[in-house]
Amino acid sequence: MKDSLILPCAHCGQLNRVPAAKLGDRPVCATCHQPLTGGKPADLDPARFQKLIQRSDLPVVVDFWAPWCGPCKMMAPEFAKASEALAGKAILAKLNTQDFPQPAAQLGISGIPTMILFQGGQEKARQSGAMQSPQIQSWILSHQPQ
Repeated sequence: MKDSLILPCAHCGQLNRVPAAKLGDRPVCATCHQPLTGGKPADLDPARFQKLIQRSDLPVVVDFWAPWCGPCKMMAPEFAKASEALAGKAILAKLNTQDFPQPAAQLGISGIPTMILFQGGQEKARQSGAMQSPQIQSWILSHQPQ
């Protein structure tokens, strides 16, 4: 692992350099002071979505959802629990496909909820359907490099 990592803030988009040894200390954004990993997953707009997946040195998992989707609502607290449990290992964020349909359309998402794991700006894995926190964590960890 690198000595330091670049972590874009999912809340404001600011790029932050974080020493690798400090990832477990719950680093916060230098600009908006929101957690960079862990905590409540940030709601993304298309610009922050692109910046996050392109610039993050940690894997990024985006939950594509909509407010009218029952399974999406059921999965939301589980996704938040997984975000907390995976602090320092991955960045979890959400993108509302009703408000921002273009990114989902470009990625060929046909059903929600759908989670996509991005690493180095590339899609590495995709999972559709609601899941519990332990399943989400296991799925994410199974797709990370060892």
